[in-house]
Amino acid sequence: MMRIALAFFAASLAATIPPPAAAGVSLGLSAADGVAVHGELWRAAGARPPIVLAFHQAGSSSAEYAPIAPRLVQAGFTVLAIDQRSGDGEFGGSNRTATALGREASFEEALPDLNAALDWAKANAHGAPVIVWGSSYSAALVFLLAAARPQDVAAVVAYSPGEYLADRSAVRNAARKVRVPVFIDQASGTDEIEQSAAILGALPGSDKQQLRSAAPSTHGSSTLRPDRNPAGAAAHWTALMAFLERYSSRP
Repeated sequence: MMRIALAFFAASLAATIPPPAAAGVSLGLSAADGVAVHGELWRAAGARPPIVLAFHQAGSSSAEYAPIAPRLVQAGFTVLAIDQRSGDGEFGGSNRTATALGREASFEEALPDLNAALDWAKANAHGAPVIVWGSSYSAALVFLLAAARPQDVAAVVAYSPGEYLADRSAVRNAARKVRVPVFIDQASGTDEIEQSAAILGALPGSDKQQLRSAAPSTHGSSTLRPDRNPAGAAAHWTALMAFLERYSSRP
């Protein structure tokens, strides 16, 4: 019995520890308005791995995904995380796109950066699925992106989405046009849960889910980082990977 208990504890502990962080490869993109967008690319093995486009929260950069991307790569996904022009140095990284821009940008102004990432994915996926993933304000923008480009997006992952844009109904209006599978997760506060539920309710399809976990959660994609959510990250990973499994290139 003791051996079983110890084995279970070891497995549980392993689930909370991320794989060793592997550095991404720098990638330069150009938005339609000419802004240079910095990206970090982690490639999965295989001829046509599915692509995750990972977008960060306010005050952040692609560094938000530094401990997240390697685990997705292990699951068979290529990951491109970008520095949007609306962001800063949270999570220990510097936002090179925002720094080069030289001024503060609104959330809406970052949408061309997301489109540039999707253009890259469309050119490089070779028919593999492309999943757009947002965190906080970018979790709002991914619904606008998926609504505008339905043929290019296979699924939406949104961490802490909300009506963060100047038009306080823009996200729900966009969600009404999104017909691909959607996974929503958020911090455990009532406000975030209600915001997620309103967006989920606007989605017309049935292949949609909002995680309401008993495990602790934090704002945005950082709920998957054990350094930000030590008690709850493993449970949130389990739910996410169950959703993404259908797209994985691994046998």
